[in-house]
This record gives sequence, structure tokens and C-alpha cells, in this order.
Amino acid sequence: MKDLQGRSIEYVRISITDRCNLRCIYCMPEKGNDFIPPEQLLTFDEILRTASCMAGLGIRVVRLTGGEPMARSGCLDLISKLKRIEGIDRVTMTTNGALLRGHIEEALAAGLSSVNISIDALTPELYAEMTRGGNVEDVLECIHEAADAGLKVNLNVVPVKGINEGELEGLALLARDMPVDVRFIELMPVGCGKNFEPVRIDEVKRRITAFFGEPEADDDFHGMGPASYVKPHGFTGSIGFIGAVSHGFCSCCNRVRVTSDGMLKLCLNHQASVNLRGMMRSGCTDSELTDVIREAILNKPMEHGFLQEVEDPEFRCMNRIGG
Repeated sequence: MKDLQGRSIEYVRISITDRCNLRCIYCMPEKGNDFIPPEQLLTFDEILRTASCMAGLGIRVVRLTGGEPMARSGCLDLISKLKRIEGIDRVTMTTNGALLRGHIEEALAAGLSSVNISIDALTPELYAEMTRGGNVEDVLECIHEAADAGLKVNLNVVPVKGINEGELEGLALLARDMPVDVRFIELMPVGCGKNFEPVRIDEVKRRITAFFGEPEADDDFHGMGPASYVKPHGFTGSIGFIGAVSHGFCSCCNRVRVTSDGMLKLCLNHQASVNLRGMMRSGCTDSELTDVIREAILNKPMEHGFLQEVEDPEFRCMNRIGG
């Protein structure tokens, strides 16, 4: 369906948990996490009901996020059920890879269309520092397993000034010999991300060009996201750039979010949301649920407002919103 700005909304990110096996520095606090009680999480049946109503409105792609989606038992079975909903063409996942390692074949059998794996450093000590205890070898094993199995793989890298700038070229090299896309994503000033300084995407592009030479533009279809892609000479995969702050893509935004506690969230940086869990647990019909979702999407905010003040700025950390 289209919102009042004429944007086609075809993509929903559904968080299934705010918990994670890691504690990435820009995603959640190291200590004092007040996780959502299990009874307040959307049940899988409620997620399926929400996705079915959204499919009837034109949503075609579902991405499962967290927290870490694989931290919730039954994640792969949920993928299988989502894939069977009429109108849903693709079901994807964003993950840190550690808990998905060893389950790639099971994920493929469930119908997983592609996977985004977060990896912000290759140096073991730095990776452990940024994730507060993660093992980069676990992630690399998952990446190789997924690529070898033929699953479409995107690697998400968030450059943080003064922390992992020296890792960017090495991370880009992962796309040279493997059929993966490495995407550099500008750090967004949300939650814990406000505590760090981003490396702007133009600087990342400059560094990649200086290291690999002038790349060719890559206009092939890479998915429903906003990244622009290039392919350096001799690369198997591609390099992508997402500059949500410095090069905003609000005018063509195609997505909405559902948080793990059942709030339909229309824009990352706005608190405005609709309590779908409350509606469902109060006995609403599917028709009523669909109507409320339709009305909310119609009034999706015009832009995120990262560069100016908004009336209802988001204050929660990314693990609570859905990464």
C-alpha cells in the first residue's frame, strides 16, 4: 500500500526479542538492561496474525530482528510459518551469526531468503571489545557456512570514529573472494548510538576508493534496502553504502517496524506507534487489526528528523526498538 506521501510500503521489520547473546556498544548498555518480560512479548501466533494482516495490505518482505532473533527458541520454525503466508515473498533475518552458526541448512529448509550478519571488526580483541565478549571466529564460520550453502549474505558494518576505522578495508575484502555484500551503515543517533561519533558514509567511500581504486557502479538488484552498491575490480561480491543520516532516503522509505512487545512503529526516530498486542489481546477482529495498521501506515512520518528536532524523538536503545 501507499502512505500519504506516495511511498510504497512493502517491507516490515519484526523484532521477536530484545535479548541478545552479545552487548554491542551502540546497541544496548553493558549493564542494567531491563528486558521485556516474556509475557509482554508478541507470541508467534500474534506475529503470524500481524504479518498476515500486513500481507493483505501489500507487505511482501518480512525481516526478523532482535536483539538477536536466534536467541528466541523456535525462530526458524517461525520463518517457515511466515513463508507460508499468502503474499509474503521473502523472509529474511538480521543476526550476529554466532547462534545461527551450525543451523544454516535448517534455516534454508525453513525458507530463509537471505541473511544480514553484523560484523564490525576482524581483529579478535576489537571485536570482543565492541560486542562485549563476542568471538569473531564464530561469526566468520557462520558467514562461510551461509555463503557455501548458497544463501544470500549481506554483512553489516557500522563504522565508529576512533574505534573500528582501521578495520574497514579488511572487512571490505571479505567481498573479494566470497559471494557476499559488505554494507557500511552510518551510525544512527538512537539510544546508545548517541554516545559515539559516526564515520560519515562519504568518508567511508573515500577510504574504499583510495584502497581499492575507483570501483564500478553495481546496479544489480540487491534487495529491498536503501544501500547503493559498487564493485571494486576483481571482487566476487559488492560493497554497499547506507548513509541514513548524511544521505537520508526518507522520500523512498518502504518500511515499518513491529517491536518485540507488539508496537507498530512507523519510523525509527519517532516514538509514534500503535499497540497491536493490546488490540489482539483485547479481542479485535482481523478486519479491525488491518484497518488500524492501514491507518497508521497512511500517516507514516515524512522524515526521520535526525538533523533537526522532532516532537517525539526515540529514546530507547536499538535492542528494544528492533535492530
